[in-house]
Amino acid sequence: MEFVELIKTPKVDGVILHRPFQSPLDGTLCITGHHLILSTRVEHHEELWLLHRNIDCIERRFDANRGAIVIKCKNLQILRLDIPGQEEALNIADSIETLSTLEDISLWYPFYFRPRQFDILEDGWQAFNVESELTRLISHADHSWRISHVNKDFTVCPTYPETVAVPKSVTDELLLASASFRDGGRFPVLSYYHGDNGAVIMRSSQPLVGTTGRRCKEDERVLNASLRPGKKGYIIDTRSPNLIQMAKNRGGGCEPEVNYSQWKRVHRPVERHTALQESLCKLVDACNDSRASMDKWLSRLESSNWLGHVKDILTCACLTAQCVDKEGASVLVHGGEGIDSTLQVTALSQVILDPDCRTVRGFEALVEREWIQAGHPFNDRCGKSAYSPARSRYEAPAFLLFLDSVWQVDAVRRCRCRHIARL
Repeated sequence: MEFVELIKTPKVDGVILHRPFQSPLDGTLCITGHHLILSTRVEHHEELWLLHRNIDCIERRFDANRGAIVIKCKNLQILRLDIPGQEEALNIADSIETLSTLEDISLWYPFYFRPRQFDILEDGWQAFNVESELTRLISHADHSWRISHVNKDFTVCPTYPETVAVPKSVTDELLLASASFRDGGRFPVLSYYHGDNGAVIMRSSQPLVGTTGRRCKEDERVLNASLRPGKKGYIIDTRSPNLIQMAKNRGGGCEPEVNYSQWKRVHRPVERHTALQESLCKLVDACNDSRASMDKWLSRLESSNWLGHVKDILTCACLTAQCVDKEGASVLVHGGEGIDSTLQVTALSQVILDPDCRTVRGFEALVEREWIQAGHPFNDRCGKSAYSPARSRYEAPAFLLFLDSVWQVDAVRRCRCRHIARL
């Protein structure tokens, strides 16, 4: 398919751009296969380049001789384009709407990007090699952990990387058995190793216990192998007891204490999916209400419950960090699938515990290891943002909530968070 078929009007002169807290800008609007570009001859003004995939939704407004398009972006920015002529405005709106919702991934911008000539300082594809990062993570582990390639070609778990870190005493056969007992094959893997006391943070998905009380001794052995002699561990479940019971009725559940006697289960409910999305929408609506008084703004902020979700994540992450650092106890974190709230807690715990994760490069490595390589479904969760009415039930600002939680940590303890604010 050619992009020219989707662009009804490629260029319009005399377009006026309106942006918050900036003067209107008159220029020429051009539409390409991947960008909306507004250029002007006014000095000291850069061209506007807006990626179509960054557009969440558009609104159309028309009067007798002109048309206006309000563009609401996924980064919560709002732009307005005043376009001379209704037909041109309608064509521009149709083109933007089509190009911003292309479902064929092969038509997206990364597959067409051709960089200009410049000196390559670092190969981004190899900047954070998974095996190298895991090797660094267990370098102080006194040979008690190893690198496993049991998931080669993603045959065991499609949402795990091919390389994972597991206890050295655990064989790949045990891992295979454990994977068959965990939702989506997400068996317990190492997330963080505490260099001072040897305690670890592990993550997984829920066990497939079901209503029959299914048991997997291999899974028990995998977990127990992560414990140090004479120590017990904690299983922090990010679901409420009601959600766990519902999951058990569908074949999931939690670890029975009788079978996991060396582990203490702790419930720290963290909201997900619909509740998070609705909370973000209410927060954004409140932020965009410029006529609200301070009392009304604070009331709308509270009713959105966004800061309540931030508090839940921080509370759960702080509990995890305290178990590891203060008690020297290992922790397993999981919810249901282990790809949302689980990653929020394990990643934020490392920001709290590890000074390296509070540097720019260390934070980048953390996001690569604990979010991208850990299988967070970014395309499903971030397909739309707070403005679009066409959202699926799988969309949720889980990663955005994590970033806000990191910002809160940085705001409180800025002297210990080196350079995170730059991100």
